Amino acid sequence: MLTIDNVYRANNVLKNVVRKTDVIYAPKLKTGVELYLKTENLQITGSFKVRGAYYKMTKLSAEEKKRGVIACSAGNHAQGVALAAQKNGIKSVICLPDGAPISKVEATKSYGAEVCLVEGVYDDAYQKALQLRDEKGYTFIHPFNDEDVIAGQGTIALELIEQLPDLDAVIVPIGGGGLISGIAYTIKTVNPHVKVYGVQAVNAPSMKNSVEHGGVEALASVSTIADGIAVKKPGDLTYELCRQYVDEIVTVSDDEISAAILALMEQHKLVTEGAGAVAVAAAMFGKVDLAGKKAVCVLSGGNIDVTILSRVIKRGLLMSGRSCQLLIELQDKPGQLKNVSRIIADLGGNVTSVHHERANEGSDVNGCYLRIVLETRNYEHIEKIRNALKDFGFKLL
Repeated sequence: MLTIDNVYRANNVLKNVVRKTDVIYAPKLKTGVELYLKTENLQITGSFKVRGAYYKMTKLSAEEKKRGVIACSAGNHAQGVALAAQKNGIKSVICLPDGAPISKVEATKSYGAEVCLVEGVYDDAYQKALQLRDEKGYTFIHPFNDEDVIAGQGTIALELIEQLPDLDAVIVPIGGGGLISGIAYTIKTVNPHVKVYGVQAVNAPSMKNSVEHGGVEALASVSTIADGIAVKKPGDLTYELCRQYVDEIVTVSDDEISAAILALMEQHKLVTEGAGAVAVAAAMFGKVDLAGKKAVCVLSGGNIDVTILSRVIKRGLLMSGRSCQLLIELQDKPGQLKNVSRIIADLGGNVTSVHHERANEGSDVNGCYLRIVLETRNYEHIEKIRNALKDFGFKLL
C-alpha cells in the first residue's frame, strides 16, 4: 500500500537529484482567483516524471539493476527513466509510440537509452514493453501504476505544502493517473481540506469515465494535442487513489489547451506541452469552481515539439480572439478593397493575408469574394470590425 512514509522517503532520496521547482503567482490567467503555477515544466528532463522514475530505480535489487530496465512512454517518462538509469549505471530500453514528438525521442536517446518505436499510441508501446520484458528479463518501470513511482510524484505535494501552506485547491493533469494519485494522496493525508481537481483532454477521458462508472474502463481510441495524457486505460492502483482522494475530474478541449499554452507563453514566459497546460486551461475556462480560492495549477511538462508549437499558437490565437478570418462578398468594381482596408485599419486591425477570388457559378456575375486573415485584440474587437463592415454595406459570409 502507498504510505505517507514512502512519500517522505522519496522526498529524502530525491532532494539532491531533482529540482525543487518554483511556484509562480499568475494573477492575469483568471480573475477572482489567487492562482499560482507549480513549474514542473522547468524540472530536469522538462517534466515531473523523473521524480517517480528515479525513486523507483533506487528500490531495485542488485540483480534487477544488472538485468536492466524497460519502460514505455509517450515521451516524458521515457526521459525520466533514461536519466535515472544513466545516473545509476543501469541499461535502459524505452518503447515509445511512433507518433511521439521527435524532440522527445531524441532527448530520450541523449540520456543513453535504447529506443524502440512502436506503431500506435501509448497503450501499444506498453504491450511491446511487456513482451520485451518477458523475452529479455528486463525489470519493467511502469509510468504510473506503481506505488514507488506514485510516491515519487507525491513529493510535488510536499513541496506545495511548504511553498503554499494556506492552499485551498490544486489542479492536476491526468493521463494514467500517477501524478494526481501521488499529489492527491499526500495533500489529503496532510491537509484533507484542500480540494484536488483532475483534468483530462475531452478526447481522452479514461480516468473520468472510470471514476464515474465505478470501474477501470478502456477507451477505444484517444485523440488530443496533449500527447502526454493520451492514455486509453488508467491503472487499477491510480483508479482507486483517484476514486478516494480526487474531488472532481473535468475535461478541456484542444482549443482550450492551445489558448492556455499561448497565455502561459505570453504572460509568464513559460513553455508548456499540451499535457502541461491542461490544468491552466481548466482554470481559465471555468471548468472548476475556484472563486475566492487560493489555487495552484501543476504545469506537468514543457517538452513540446517546435513544429507542434507553431500549430498550437495558431489555434490559440483563434481561440482567444487574437486572429480571425473574414469572408466578404463584394461587387467587382474599383475602390472596394480600399474601403475594406480603411475600415479595418481605422479600427486597429492588422491584415496578414488577403485572397481575392471571382464569384462562383450561379452567383452574381459582377460579384467576387475577399478572404482576409486579421490580427485582432479579442472577440469584442472582431465584432466591432464585422459590424463596421456590415454598416458600410458589405455582406459578410
